[in-house]
Amino acid sequence: MTQGTVRVPIREKVGYAFGDVASCIFWQTLGSFLLFFYTDVFGIPAAAAGTMFLVTRLWDAVNDPMMGTIADRTHTRWGRFRPYLLWMAAPFAIIGVLLFTTPDLGPTGKLVYAYITYNLMMMVYTAINIPYSSLLGVITSNPTERISLSSYKFVGAFTGGLLIQAFTLPLVGYFGQGNQAVGFQRTMILYAVVAFALFVVTFLSIKERVQPDPSQKSNIRQDLRDLSKNKPWFILMLLGLFTLSYVAIRNGITIYYFKYFVKNETLYNSYMVSATFAVIIGIFVVERLARKYGKVRIYMILMGISTLMTVAFYWLRPQDIFWMFTLNIIANFTMGPTSPLIWSMYADVADWSEWKTGRRATGLVFSAATFSQKMGWAIGGALPGWLLGLFHYQAGLANQPPESIFGLRLMISFIPAVGSILATLFVMFYKLDERTMKQIEAELNERRAHAEQAVPEAAATT
Repeated sequence: MTQGTVRVPIREKVGYAFGDVASCIFWQTLGSFLLFFYTDVFGIPAAAAGTMFLVTRLWDAVNDPMMGTIADRTHTRWGRFRPYLLWMAAPFAIIGVLLFTTPDLGPTGKLVYAYITYNLMMMVYTAINIPYSSLLGVITSNPTERISLSSYKFVGAFTGGLLIQAFTLPLVGYFGQGNQAVGFQRTMILYAVVAFALFVVTFLSIKERVQPDPSQKSNIRQDLRDLSKNKPWFILMLLGLFTLSYVAIRNGITIYYFKYFVKNETLYNSYMVSATFAVIIGIFVVERLARKYGKVRIYMILMGISTLMTVAFYWLRPQDIFWMFTLNIIANFTMGPTSPLIWSMYADVADWSEWKTGRRATGLVFSAATFSQKMGWAIGGALPGWLLGLFHYQAGLANQPPESIFGLRLMISFIPAVGSILATLFVMFYKLDERTMKQIEAELNERRAHAEQAVPEAAATT
């Protein structure tokens, strides 16, 4: 048995999960509140904010794979990926605070400031999250342990999301005392301190066990050439893009939905908190279901149910509070487990690539996961911004025009459902099933065992 096949201790899984709590403290705040912050607090037009979200992703198309290749070629006593959790924790925290700071600028100055801070935030997020995500592929090579580790990761992610949904608006009110600009900034300072501490805990808790072949030479061109032929990688990148678009559109529009359609903004917290609890419960179930029925089949069933619940929102009336909560809880209970499934598939794709080419490029493979995540959130942020403008949304106006209300109903139902339907269709093309991965794992473990034996023998002859 190689070191990569051993069972991962629970304390290490919990330590790994803390890293996603830290990531989602900021990421969930961006996804749920940044568009609202820009339009209703900082004073940026909705369409301009939506365009900014999407334009920033063009740089990420280069930035994410670049970070993956850099991480793959990092060599320290702490490993290839762990050090970035320590190195980037402070910049991540500081820029997160600047993102929700409102300097006294004119309309053009505000937009320039937003572009600079948002781009910096995405770059730092890339620098810390691609290495963090890549750890899933090197902490263990056991597919079952990876599903378990991925489940812990997303329990951490949605726990972070739960904290954000439960406490952000109350904290903004407490710190701001009627001044939302001050409230958001001080809330983000608190979140920054917590995120920094959690990333340090994760760094101290985990161990990299799966190492590339010691004889593997650095060759970026070859790694990119291998990636261009990696069909499962492209499928997962599109799958993640559509899944995150589905989630991000619904999350980004929910606060508007309750403020202007339901006319009861105070329900927002309990609505999002109950949904996050449903997600966490669903994640605890997914490992057993995936082991019994397979990742692809379970993904399709869960996403299909979630899509139906989402579409049903179109027919709800403002007074149908019970059905809003019920449909949302079911939609999130079934959608939540799809995230750990996708991320465990990325680790499988890294193994498949090594098995096929003889070269391991974990960071480069996982760069697609982070890119599709950010691109999905970008589309999820851009579309509501554009559509709010298209449907004549007027920031702060208590009684929105009928076309704005119609737009909100579409954006909470049919529009995000397009993403979930496309994700369900694309997963049908993913062919790395459980039987295939067991065969690949066995062959890779045999190769690694031979490589580990060959290194001391070679050293002994020199």
